[in-house]
Amino acid sequence: MPSGSTRPTSRDVAQAAGVSQAAVSLVLGGKWRGRVAEATAERVRQAALDLGYRPNLAARNLRLGRTRTVLLVVPALTTEFFAGVYTGAARVAAEHGFGVVLYPSPEGIGPARSPFGSAQAALDGVLASSMAADALTAIRGDQLPLVMLDSDPAGSLGAATVNLDIADGVRQVADHLLGLGHRRFLHLAADVASWTFEVRARELAARLGAVPGTSLRTARAPLSFEDARAAAEAAFGAAGPRPTALVCDDDKLAAGAYKALRRLGLRVPDDVSVTGLDDLALATAIDPELTTVRLDAELFGERGMEALLAVLDGRSPEGGDIPVRLVVRGSTAPPAAV
Repeated sequence: MPSGSTRPTSRDVAQAAGVSQAAVSLVLGGKWRGRVAEATAERVRQAALDLGYRPNLAARNLRLGRTRTVLLVVPALTTEFFAGVYTGAARVAAEHGFGVVLYPSPEGIGPARSPFGSAQAALDGVLASSMAADALTAIRGDQLPLVMLDSDPAGSLGAATVNLDIADGVRQVADHLLGLGHRRFLHLAADVASWTFEVRARELAARLGAVPGTSLRTARAPLSFEDARAAAEAAFGAAGPRPTALVCDDDKLAAGAYKALRRLGLRVPDDVSVTGLDDLALATAIDPELTTVRLDAELFGERGMEALLAVLDGRSPEGGDIPVRLVVRGSTAPPAAV
C-alpha cells in the first residue's frame, strides 16, 4: 500500500498494474472483455488483490443514481412483531447489496421530521406499514418507489402491497370458538385507524353474523396493557348477559384483558375464553397460555422487501397473501353450562 494512504485507490491499482484508471474501472466492473487484453485484466485483478483494494461503493452508486438504501417505516416499536419484519426485510436486502434504515413513526406526537434532509435524495425506495401512513406522508416517502404492508390493495399508495391473510386468521378464530359452542362474544378491538384492524372487525362480524343465535359486542382500546385492562373491565362489568368468548385484536390486548378478568373474579377459560392475534412471545408467558393466530413477521418482511426490489427492477412482485395459522392453547374451552 502506498505510503501515507489508509485505503488504496483505483489510481494505486492502475500504477501497480501499469494501466490507466479507466482500464481498472473496466476490469473491476466486469466490462473489460473485448476492450482490455485478458493478460492485462489478470494483472489488474492481481494488483487489486495484493493492495487489498475495495471499490468505493458509495461513489459508484452516486454515479449510478442509486444509494442502495431503502427505508422501512413502521409504527413505534411497541411489540416484537415489527422487529421481526425488520429482520426479514434486512436479510433479503443484504442478499441483494441493499441496506435498510428503520424509521419508527412516533406515537402520540404526530408525524416526525424525515430522518434525512431529503428522503428522495437519500433513498431508493420505501417499505411501509399502513399503521405508519402519517409518517410516510411527512417524509414524502409516497413519492418514492413504495411497497405497502398491511394495506388495502384497492386503495394503496404503493406500487404493490404485501399482506398477511388476516381475514382468514379471524375466520379461524371465529370457527374455533363457534365449534366450542360459544355464542356470546366480545371483540376487544384496537383503537387504531388502520386497514388491518378494520379487516379484523369486518370479518369477525360477518362470520359470527352468519350463525343464528350469536351476539357480538365491541369494546375499543389503544394498544397498551392498561388501556386493554380498563376497556375489558368496563365491558365485562356492564349490565346484560356476560360474553363467554373474548376475541382480542392482538396478544397485548389479550394480556391486558387477563388482568381485567382476574380483578372481576373470572377465570380463563372456565368463565371466559380468550383469543389473541400475533403469537408474540407474550402468548406463552401468560397463564393459561394464549390461543392466538401465528403471524410470520420475518416472512412478512422478506416478502415485502422482495416486492420492493421487484418494483425497483421494473418487475411484477409475487402475488397472494401470506397464510396464517391458529395456534390453540389453554385459554379457550367450551362455555360453562348456564
